[in-house]
Amino acid sequence: MSNLRLQIAMVLATIVMFTLTYVVNEWLFIKLEFAPGITWIYLPAGMRLLSTLLFAEAGAVGLLIASWLVCFHYVFPDDFSRAFMGGILAAVAPYLTYKLAQHYFGLKTSLANLTPKRLLVFILAYSVTSPLLHHVWFYFHDHAEHVVEGFLVMFAGDLVGTLVVIYTFKGLLWLMPRRRTTDDQCTCQEQSARHRN
Repeated sequence: MSNLRLQIAMVLATIVMFTLTYVVNEWLFIKLEFAPGITWIYLPAGMRLLSTLLFAEAGAVGLLIASWLVCFHYVFPDDFSRAFMGGILAAVAPYLTYKLAQHYFGLKTSLANLTPKRLLVFILAYSVTSPLLHHVWFYFHDHAEHVVEGFLVMFAGDLVGTLVVIYTFKGLLWLMPRRRTTDDQCTCQEQSARHRN
């Protein structure tokens, strides 16, 4: 598959995964909504971070498109500036956190050095960055009512949603059968030789 096709596939996968996660979140947690786009449990936040971790720039582009679709058609259909900036901030927050992790942790694109401790720090940093960017914008653009409460609820919702999505994904990966590596095969051959002797 050519690089352009791969990038387009990753953008489309991000759009589909984010949109499905948004629909599931609305179905399960609509009663936990504090304000439009701010919920006590927000699974799409986790999908934003996961898409960025897996697909980097292609994930950010997919998130921008998906977030604009959701913001313009569902969350803020009558508020162009809030929908426009909401989509941008939703894509920038996980990508900014990803770039900071690359800088401070030396995070590799393969994620090989993303330890469990670093993953938790990464999730926490993202869960602060996203509501902070949104609420700074709200504060300076005539949406300052309940800004502190909104920030706290969005932080909690993003944190819980991100933990649920990331660790569900990790659990699914753990359940998948692993391919045997050369080291595994050598170890099995050594054990067989020992049993024969």
